[in-house]
Amino acid sequence: MTPSKDPQALSRDILQAFVNVNGRHAGFRPAHAKGILLAGVFTPSSGGMALTRAPHLQRPSTPVTVRFSDFAGVPTIPDNDPHASPRGMAIRFHLAEHVHTDIVAHSANGFPARTAEEFLEFLRALGASGPDAQKPTPIEQYLGSHPAALKFVQMPKPFPTSYATETYFAVNAYRFINAAGTARFGRYRIVPETDGSYLSEEDAAGKSPDYLQNEIVDRLENGTAGFRIQVQLAEEGDITDDSTVDWPEGREKVELGAIQLIGVVPDSEAAQRHIIFDPIPRTEGIEPSADPLLQPRADVYLMSGRERRAAGQTRSSSVSG
Repeated sequence: MTPSKDPQALSRDILQAFVNVNGRHAGFRPAHAKGILLAGVFTPSSGGMALTRAPHLQRPSTPVTVRFSDFAGVPTIPDNDPHASPRGMAIRFHLAEHVHTDIVAHSANGFPARTAEEFLEFLRALGASGPDAQKPTPIEQYLGSHPAALKFVQMPKPFPTSYATETYFAVNAYRFINAAGTARFGRYRIVPETDGSYLSEEDAAGKSPDYLQNEIVDRLENGTAGFRIQVQLAEEGDITDDSTVDWPEGREKVELGAIQLIGVVPDSEAAQRHIIFDPIPRTEGIEPSADPLLQPRADVYLMSGRERRAAGQTRSSSVSG
């Protein structure tokens, strides 16, 4: 596919492709529509302080907002639906008033497309492959000619017992720079303090449609939930600009710090409509890699977020009127 000359047009095309797959749900994200917003605290480790001079690594602690979510762009999708995976985890580090940096991750170590144009082609093939589509369907044809997408689709995505026991992977690589100016490329990995456990398909089928949402609320009402943020470091020759290529598991992992979640954000639904996460760091000490997905992802998130906020304002006006 020929790359779009207009990044905004590409973003609009991607958003429309999501609508064609999931339907239109005003006020919700085109993917990861169903979620819950939580409050917590990030505490850096000595390894994290040595890896990057980013401000949240150089202070004792930083407040965070965390959103867990199901994959699909359908806000009513049951947590035990196979299309609800991979799960999402987005983290906002509040550095100062109206100053922040984010991590956007999901529970699959990879991504189905290297570029936004390829991802658009993937979504369009998916949207054209309904039950009445002629065989081989467009998505079957696409997967047959795109091995990275096939690998992602076939990757095991089991049902977690909790959002708090899942491991999450950032899609893109980043460049981490420390106080001495030394730079290393790395990828975020968010590991639960409690060992991950998963449900069989039979056990998941017996769960309530909101079992993950209910479980994290119950967990935080009775205590906290914790994660360790790691950075898997690239070595010489590792590809840092292609999100479909994972690195060998034996690569060094640096402990960046820990997150403790403490409770649900008040009026979580309205807060989720308002917050717009950004896959580009936009802070000192952490820079984007040359991954061609990064800027289009940021554009799509921003455009979607503005639509979501506008829908929220319309809803508020209707209620008050």
